[in-house]
Amino acid sequence: MLRTERHARLLEHVSARGSVDVGELSRLLAVSGATVRRDLQYLSEMNLLRRTHGGAVTGGIGIEVPLHRRMESRRPEKRAIARAAAELVPAGAVVGLTGGTTTTEVARLLVERGPLTVVTNAVNIAAELVLHRGITLVVSGGNARSESYELIGPIAEKTLADHHIDVTFLGVDGISSAQGCTTHDQLEAATDSAFVRSSGRVVVVADHSKIGKVTFAKICGLGEIHNLITDAGAPDHHLAGIADAGVTVTTV
Repeated sequence: MLRTERHARLLEHVSARGSVDVGELSRLLAVSGATVRRDLQYLSEMNLLRRTHGGAVTGGIGIEVPLHRRMESRRPEKRAIARAAAELVPAGAVVGLTGGTTTTEVARLLVERGPLTVVTNAVNIAAELVLHRGITLVVSGGNARSESYELIGPIAEKTLADHHIDVTFLGVDGISSAQGCTTHDQLEAATDSAFVRSSGRVVVVADHSKIGKVTFAKICGLGEIHNLITDAGAPDHHLAGIADAGVTVTTV
């Protein structure tokens, strides 16, 4: 396992559990206790968690793992989700892509399905698509958020309000039957909500670690999304609750 992938899995586990010990992390990551302690020290120095005697903690509703640390985490699952998502896109469609590692995988497959128009607020996705002749690219503008590589705020929201999008692939930090779609940052949530309002169809793409999870800022309720595509590791009882709200759930 790559160091960056190990750090991402460690942070996601701490965020989900609230507190963990070295032994638990050692078993989860299949590395020595000494390696876990070095990782915890490094991530503590980066202010991504807080060390405790024998482990680490995070408070409240979890920590946000920066996007560059999540890129290698659960990549096979994200690619499978992206393949299913790309199949929903007809030729000539206007496609919205919010930021996120799974939406980035969707973007990489869309270049094979052109001609398309892609509207995005994610600078990393824009950089990947800009040279592809089959893609007409619209980038929202706005204030750059380094944790997610997204452009957010009033400028981004105004751009989205001025366009109609056929289908948006929405990345989330959590989706649950009780709280709908959530993310860590309230300004990012507001920009994601603007994608939802401008779209004829909203498809959430989220690996199993996001299912049943609730984070700080609400993007939208389940009544505003049409599809959820996730992987087979998602808990059945959470998926059932989401489906009961009228969302078409696909597992890959």
